[in-house]
Amino acid sequence: MILEWICIVVYSASLIMILFYSFSQLNLLINYLQAQKRCKKAKKEILSAPEDLPIVTIQLPVFNELYVMERLLENIAKIEYPREKLEIQVLDDSTDESLAITAAHVTELQATGLDIKHITRTDRSGFKAGALKEGLKIARGEFIAIFDADFLPEPDWLLKTIHHFDDAEVGVVQTRWAHLNRDYSLLTQVQAFALDAHFTLEQVGRNSKGHFINFNGTAGIWRKETIYDAGNWEGDTLTEDLDLSYRAQLNKWKFVYLEDVTTPAELPIVISAARSQQFRWNKGGAENFQKMFKRVLGSDQSFKTKFHGILHLLNSTMFLNVFIVAILSIPMLYIKNEYEHLKVYFIVMSFFVISTIIFFVCYWFMYRNTYGGGFRNFITYIGMFFTFFSVAMGFSLHNSIAVIEGHIGKRSEFVRTPKFNLAAVGGNWKANKYLRKNISSHVIIEGLLMLYFIFGLVSAFLVGDQGGDFGLFPFHLMLVIGFGFVFFRSITDKS
Repeated sequence: MILEWICIVVYSASLIMILFYSFSQLNLLINYLQAQKRCKKAKKEILSAPEDLPIVTIQLPVFNELYVMERLLENIAKIEYPREKLEIQVLDDSTDESLAITAAHVTELQATGLDIKHITRTDRSGFKAGALKEGLKIARGEFIAIFDADFLPEPDWLLKTIHHFDDAEVGVVQTRWAHLNRDYSLLTQVQAFALDAHFTLEQVGRNSKGHFINFNGTAGIWRKETIYDAGNWEGDTLTEDLDLSYRAQLNKWKFVYLEDVTTPAELPIVISAARSQQFRWNKGGAENFQKMFKRVLGSDQSFKTKFHGILHLLNSTMFLNVFIVAILSIPMLYIKNEYEHLKVYFIVMSFFVISTIIFFVCYWFMYRNTYGGGFRNFITYIGMFFTFFSVAMGFSLHNSIAVIEGHIGKRSEFVRTPKFNLAAVGGNWKANKYLRKNISSHVIIEGLLMLYFIFGLVSAFLVGDQGGDFGLFPFHLMLVIGFGFVFFRSITDKS
């Protein structure tokens, strides 16, 4: 019975953590709806006199981006801003032929009168954070806009954002990500669904109440003074954006999030690219929890802000809790039907159902804002929600490994997410030279987990003496679908 009680305690603790997280999401939904109701719209006017506009430096940190560099540079060259007050830094750590191609393109743009510099380093120390820090040393702008290689801001992007710094306490302005290839495949639809929830419900919900939010690494602007005041970029985590965001907000700098200003970007279209991105984000989140949680708890922020801040830093750790609940759910099914006196406990501990309902309600409002309401859209949403939940659980092993590495302090290299720009390569993504060709050992385990949860489905018919127990059947079905999707896509995409 000792082993059974260990399972019960660990299972219950993970369920409670997921429940707390779902309650925080519900609170963010309330904040979001209140912000929408208040219709607190940002100032629409821009400074009329060009001489009053501040100097801005746009930083483009890139590394081996052969397929998207031309598109990026052509797009950035269209930014509408007084030429004498705009500087562009291409922070290029590339080690392949894209380096020479980018240099030639920069030279062509310089001939047009654009102040654009091609800055290279002899090593990648600090990875992206190191490149940003290096460029900052010589940046002439008072404000630093940052775009990753696949982001394509509209020409008037700076004019829509820079005036928010009229408030001297504002240190960062972040815009919402949009998606160039949302409908390319089921994988991109699921990623877009998750990101839309973050960029509406979470960012607005936190920002509207003055809670910690994060600069998302791209599609935003920093006040240079804020970067220096917060201690500058540091490369000791894989999510340097989250790290600097918390340090800046702990130093009382305000962040402004603009839901109505979007910056389109490319979603990973193959699962190996999605894996590398997910691993970096989730491991970086855990690293930042270890780095920042004591500072957050020791700050003079309100209890509610601290609560949301800690759960924000623990976002990625939810994957670990979901994975624990999933693995233990089958033993718990047998324990429940073996020990009659524990059935009341299992009814009380049906937290996962409550959490799922809360997530379902919260994400519906996000989905409705993007696609509109109505019965037909609601039915479509139901399918998308359970598809998203299934695939997210299918990633739970991979992301849990990332989270554990982050919490224990295991160091790893910053692995970039391959970009594709299918229009430039005739839609042939398999020719992308940056794709990993080997199959991760995790994939084999994910295939075995698919079989494990098929056993869970069969177990529903076998346990108990009342013709089975189907309470966990939908959960196990989603796990089979999720791990099956991740496994088979990983095999067929040759990740």
